[in-house]
Amino acid sequence: MSLRLFHVDAFTHTPFAGNSAAVCVLDGPREDSWLQLVAREMNLAATAFLYPQDDGYRLRWFSASVELELCGHGTLASAHTLWEQGYLASNAEAHFYTRGGFLTARQAGEWIELNFPAKPEVAAENNTVITASLGVTPRYVGKSQLDYLVELDSEETVRNLRPDFGQMATLPARGVIITAAATDSSDYDFVSRFFCPSVGINEDPVTGSAHCVLSPFWSKRLGRAQLTGYQASERGGIVRVLHDGDRVRLGGQAVTVMHSELL
Repeated sequence: MSLRLFHVDAFTHTPFAGNSAAVCVLDGPREDSWLQLVAREMNLAATAFLYPQDDGYRLRWFSASVELELCGHGTLASAHTLWEQGYLASNAEAHFYTRGGFLTARQAGEWIELNFPAKPEVAAENNTVITASLGVTPRYVGKSQLDYLVELDSEETVRNLRPDFGQMATLPARGVIITAAATDSSDYDFVSRFFCPSVGINEDPVTGSAHCVLSPFWSKRLGRAQLTGYQASERGGIVRVLHDGDRVRLGGQAVTVMHSELL
């Protein structure tokens, strides 16, 4: 029996931008080895697999090489698919049971709002691998549950950075978030990029889970709970964030660019 696959660009309202995910809605669980093979075949930053569980869906995300702990764009793409393809009514909240905890999504006009756990960082010692792999001196280094967060001196430095991914892959973390305050003329409050060579992705185009760290970080720095971030990868994407205690509300848009059948 064939299965339907949807190719969705997340954290964007236009095709060929944001971050791509494949979404596969199943009728029940499948073997991990099969899920990983499908994700490797898709060769995207994330392939999301869903099947019904309780009052929602079990949701798992895989890169081409590993299962992911928490994935914002894969969740956004999944929620978008459930509503667009009629699995959920447009006014229904999407409930997801994941490795990263219980997550929800709701439609808010032309945007989708995800409810994710906040992942605040704590100050960490700047080690030689971070400096060497980035090729710049950080203004601040923090460590969250999954990632390093590195603040740089300017938006320009963030945009122009060319890391050494071989060195970076040796760090004891999922990845490295680099960030800086946006220039005064910007329509957003901060910029970021996300590198995670340890899970087979040198640069992730737009990373929802990184904003679970960025939201509390910039909320403290700027004194506001509601902010807008721009992830300055080649594809680029906008993430609205609202720091809400131990949760972060992530706002994004999504567009389906392709659907196919897995034979």
